[in-house]
Amino acid sequence: MGALSGFTPLRAMQAQRKPKVVVVTFGGGARDEETFAPEGQENIPHMLGELIPQGTFYTQVINHGILGHYVATASLATGSYETLNNFASTPPGNPTIFEYYRRDLKRPVEDAWVIAPSNGFNRIGGSSHRAYGPNFSAEVVLPKQLLAASMSGGTSTDYLHLLRDNYETPLFAPPIASDEVNLQRTADLLKLSVADFNAHARSLASPDELSVYIARQLMTQVSPSLIWITLHDIDIAHSGAYSLYTDGIRRSDRLCADIWNTIESLPEYKGRTTLFILPDFGRDSDTNPAGNGFQHHRTGDALSRTTWMLALGPGVRQNFVVDRPVDSLDLVPTLGKLMGFSPTYAAGKPLVEVL
Repeated sequence: MGALSGFTPLRAMQAQRKPKVVVVTFGGGARDEETFAPEGQENIPHMLGELIPQGTFYTQVINHGILGHYVATASLATGSYETLNNFASTPPGNPTIFEYYRRDLKRPVEDAWVIAPSNGFNRIGGSSHRAYGPNFSAEVVLPKQLLAASMSGGTSTDYLHLLRDNYETPLFAPPIASDEVNLQRTADLLKLSVADFNAHARSLASPDELSVYIARQLMTQVSPSLIWITLHDIDIAHSGAYSLYTDGIRRSDRLCADIWNTIESLPEYKGRTTLFILPDFGRDSDTNPAGNGFQHHRTGDALSRTTWMLALGPGVRQNFVVDRPVDSLDLVPTLGKLMGFSPTYAAGKPLVEVL
């Protein structure tokens, strides 16, 4: 009997391999003037030349919720617009993607991870919902806290640029906690010596580079199926220095390409991983007198609420642009369809173009 048309042992193995997802969000957003408009395209060479040609690009992703970085990221992770205090150390009220994924598919905690800046974002790993909560939350790793703990309370000037924790307001600047127990546990899990971690950290230019370094170690050593990485360098815009803002955009552009190249280089991820990249929201228009242009996101105008999203991976249409408006809450239902869980309390709709 002849072989079935198009069937090979390799394709059979690939069909049995469960999908993996990596989500990269930006705390800070980026406007068209500094990115996709002609005058800003020099800041995103990797996005334009490497990533968008391989994926589906949504040009209008609208955030209808509160424009604070933690609350907006929590909303992205739950698929519901959260109303918590942006500067409170409070978990979201609705179940997160990690809880849906782990409970529905009976996955262990090591299979879902959050890599986050430590100013509150660590709480998006799990919600306060009584049907979900800590028993189904993600593992959370805070690279800045790991670095602080690795110095055993020291304050070497070699690392101060990596420990800056908040750009938005001087009224919220929690100290970087030193958690030596968590450091050792994470170091053991990632097969990373404290000495090697410190030596590599010394060579890095920003907190986001430290986060991506940890993400690479995580993918290499643990290979979880669901990883959420929040980058935060772009939020240096709140300092008012335009050059630092564009530096953050360029660095984020490079780091997203690094993440995709890591995915494509690892056998556990290559050919089975979908990468989603999106800012949490935008920034104010230069022409709105109520705002401060690129520096803030306080007006709630269309520019501050409108951003973009890129998806790339197996089955995702390449070099395809979607101009219709979509809701930022659509991410979680899309991931539910892709990975096979049911986000019961999420308010968005699956994005059919990437399924």
